[in-house]
Amino acid sequence: QVTGYLDDCTCDVETIDAFNNYKLFPRLNELLESDYFRYYKVNLKKPCPFWNDSSHCGIRDCAVKPCPSNEVPDGIRSGSYKYSEEANNLAEECEEAERLGAVDGSLSEETQEAVLRWTRHDDSSDSFCEVDDIYSPDAEYVDLLLNPERYTGYKGPDAWKIWNSIYEENCFKPQTVKRPLASGRGEGKFNICFQYLKMSVSFSGVCVEKRAFYRLVSGLHASINIHLSARYLLQDTWSEKKWGPNVTEFQQRFDEVLTRGEGPRRLKNLYFLYLIELRALSKALPFFERPGFQLYTGSKIHDAEIKNLLLEILHLAKSFPLHFDENSFFAGNQKEAAKLKEEFRLHFKNISKIMDCVGCFKCRLWGKLQTQGLGTALKILFSENLIEKIPESGPSYGFQLTRQEIVALFNAFGR
Repeated sequence: QVTGYLDDCTCDVETIDAFNNYKLFPRLNELLESDYFRYYKVNLKKPCPFWNDSSHCGIRDCAVKPCPSNEVPDGIRSGSYKYSEEANNLAEECEEAERLGAVDGSLSEETQEAVLRWTRHDDSSDSFCEVDDIYSPDAEYVDLLLNPERYTGYKGPDAWKIWNSIYEENCFKPQTVKRPLASGRGEGKFNICFQYLKMSVSFSGVCVEKRAFYRLVSGLHASINIHLSARYLLQDTWSEKKWGPNVTEFQQRFDEVLTRGEGPRRLKNLYFLYLIELRALSKALPFFERPGFQLYTGSKIHDAEIKNLLLEILHLAKSFPLHFDENSFFAGNQKEAAKLKEEFRLHFKNISKIMDCVGCFKCRLWGKLQTQGLGTALKILFSENLIEKIPESGPSYGFQLTRQEIVALFNAFGR
């Protein structure tokens, strides 16, 4: 039943399948196996900001094994923000400015702000995510290839509480609808937000931005559920563990009959999520094309090869014939559009905070990475004017991406 055109798009499922499976994904998969993209720095020890809960998944497959520092490439370990020659030079300037600022009060606040602005851009109004402080003692590098996203046994009330919080608190809905509308059993956890939207107002009657927000969250949920079904623990004995596709699990989440018609819609929302992130990659091309930009790991030849592969993928993304038109977002009354955009941003930022409440550390790792990746995609789409003004050389204060954002963006798209 997952076929044909997608709502709010000029694109169809078959076009995406052919483009992704035969052209883009083989190249992207190679990129994600490289050193630059396989190491992600994350703080898995942050407390949940929304409720007091110190319970963590005790199942051994929930654990994440961080990297010993000597296994992380020197260029990444020496400073994960120093991903280019330009950034390295800026880092030295900023460190010098901070030293001067400490002893010389004659530097105006405006001057210090101009010099140091690039290091603090994550706190700006363009950020859609609550990001980890990578300089925290609790932040550690994780090899994503050695900690794959798969079924860990994390389920039940704790997992339901996370999704309930995401859907119930963060989905746009008609104000006349009272809650709760669903219990914590079975289909409820996937259906809450959609129930809000289809009661008293049809889905098509909700503005495109609010529909898109729901569909992005639903698409992310579908993506995670597919991964858990595709890499399910099929055998667990003292001698070996075996992961593989669990068709029954997949059907329970997506079969049209078992989900009362909702399954195919969820899968179409995954295609919608793909289109949004693909569009962001195509829009970010000028940022990555600059000669000064490097995927800095310390191995000059390897870094150059990976940058060439990255640019090949981005040009391929740009060549896709049926891109989502993000200009339909926030295109009405300027004042109302700005208000809605800010609400949109804060809702998504709230979702990124909820990831610190996930009790399974492996689920938390991939949840944080994928929400940061989607948040970075949204940041790119809403920064088009700034990206167009990026100079070919020299610093770009108006628009920046950290290494964390770059790694999250491409790994989330790979998922």
